[in-house]
Amino acid sequence: MNLISEIERKAKINHARIGLGIGQVSERLIKSAEDAGEYAEVVLVGNEEQIKAAGTDLEIIHSTEPSKKLIQLLAGKEIDGAVRGTLSATKTLSILKSTFDMEKLYRVSLLETADNVPFFLAPVGIDEGISAADKIELINRGAAYIARLGIEAKVGILSGGRFEDKGRAERVDRTLEEAEIVTKKVCEMGIDARNYSILIEDAIREANFIVAPDGISGNLIFRTLVFLGGGHGYGAPVLMDKVFVDTSRVKEDSSRAIMLASALKRPDI
Repeated sequence: MNLISEIERKAKINHARIGLGIGQVSERLIKSAEDAGEYAEVVLVGNEEQIKAAGTDLEIIHSTEPSKKLIQLLAGKEIDGAVRGTLSATKTLSILKSTFDMEKLYRVSLLETADNVPFFLAPVGIDEGISAADKIELINRGAAYIARLGIEAKVGILSGGRFEDKGRAERVDRTLEEAEIVTKKVCEMGIDARNYSILIEDAIREANFIVAPDGISGNLIFRTLVFLGGGHGYGAPVLMDKVFVDTSRVKEDSSRAIMLASALKRPDI
């Protein structure tokens, strides 16, 4: 199955109503939202006067507190899904957590290499995946979430060195041991997983869900690929019943995130 083609197909069938958060107004961002019309009915949430000045025929829901309004629309089922867009990550995710009574957020990012190889990546938040238990929970939730797209997760677990590097440094040893623990546990849970040590170049050939040693390295993988390596980011869905796709404010293209959000729509939520 071609992962991206399947997501495109589901997005077009669902044609969900997706809210896009507009903090700092970007003409490129709004144009990309217009281009996503084949995948979703896009609603812009933010300062109406500023958005209109950029020029668009998309529906606008005015708010001087767009982070709060976007989450309210999602909670009230006035939209099928939300994309953070250019809203503040700290503020918006904090409101999301409190509104849906979540102690912790889990996210998994959908990326594509410069050679058009798509894969999911986690953890991507710098404070995520800080323990073996945290990564096991993330993989369990991530595999179930990916299944919403009709895709079986094949997990590639990474560490800080090759297997033969054990003994070179205490920090490397910890990541090697943790990767072994996580791999064994998730396999026992019935998830298809393999330990690739530090060899991400091998993992990408077989796995569709790459798990970094921690959130810092995961964030660096994402930034190196998308901002330096010619790859693409589709956003990072929060692993919850509702559809919320987190995005980087650096990227001014929302079309991929909107497509992903529309594909993830569930008729029962």
